[in-house]
Amino acid sequence: MKFPHSLGLLYSAFTYYCGFKVNSGEYKLMGLAPYGKPQFTDLIHKHLLDLRPDGSFRMDMAYFNYCQGLTMTNERFHRLFGGPPRSPELPIEQRHMDLAASIQVIAEEIIMSMARELHRLTGGKNVVLAAGWRSIAWRTAGCCAKVLFQPVGPTAAGDAGGALGAALFAWHQLLEKPRQIGHSDSQAGSFLGPQFSDKEIENALTMRDLPSQKFEDEAALLKLVVDAMSDGKVVGWFQGRMEFGPRALGARSILGDARNPAMQSVMNLKIKYRESFRPFAPCILRERAADYFDLRPETESPYMLLVAPLWKNIACRFRRPSEIPWPTIPICDSA
Repeated sequence: MKFPHSLGLLYSAFTYYCGFKVNSGEYKLMGLAPYGKPQFTDLIHKHLLDLRPDGSFRMDMAYFNYCQGLTMTNERFHRLFGGPPRSPELPIEQRHMDLAASIQVIAEEIIMSMARELHRLTGGKNVVLAAGWRSIAWRTAGCCAKVLFQPVGPTAAGDAGGALGAALFAWHQLLEKPRQIGHSDSQAGSFLGPQFSDKEIENALTMRDLPSQKFEDEAALLKLVVDAMSDGKVVGWFQGRMEFGPRALGARSILGDARNPAMQSVMNLKIKYRESFRPFAPCILRERAADYFDLRPETESPYMLLVAPLWKNIACRFRRPSEIPWPTIPICDSA
């Protein structure tokens, strides 16, 4: 697609209109989408977007201002959707939730149309997605046997992830070093940052006069952590090398009990100091994922790459959240 007809800029226009910062708050719009209903999809198709079956599209630039001005949208856009853009300090209304849900559906529709067209042209069964477009939830296209998400996209979406690509380009193409194809996760968890020894950690705690306890038995440490989360407490988890990018992958994480219905609000309002609607990622053992989520049994998602619905009968099987047998499933976010 050629500028100015851009799916990213279309999504950013709605990010701006709903009161979030462009090129920064798109993930907030994504997080707001589940709270709304896609009431505006027909309006978007009728006035803003000419979408073709192959996924290509043109935008009606009479509604946008990013080519010639300092804002993403203009008065014509504002009249179409019922008023001026939301100021960041004003409350979020149901209309903004519905707009977020609507552009989310449109974005998914475009991406899935592209995938089906690629399948038609190539006959290929596998799809690889990369770059910073993590604001879409992948849905089954009916043509894809396997979908691979390049981990740099979610773990360091945007320009930051380009650093690793630049290094690989220089190493393999400019210096002509051999490229060895190995197992599926040669990035090894994206744990590329600094790490600290037990002695360094002890010195840091001592210098700040912080209370601490050292466990020689890992099982005892894990029991303490699980008991704390089961009691409704939030745990800061620090181990090994830091993750590359903003996602918490188990090295620098804030953990809470996903069975506790209050945990999402507690983390957002009392710890993260951010909007109450912002989501967290549930973690589950790979071999148990298909028991709780609508995923193929062999599906892997170690980098917070997939959005999958819970099986509808899960909540009905247990009377209280404490009865749900998920003692090893925390919700987590980057620390």
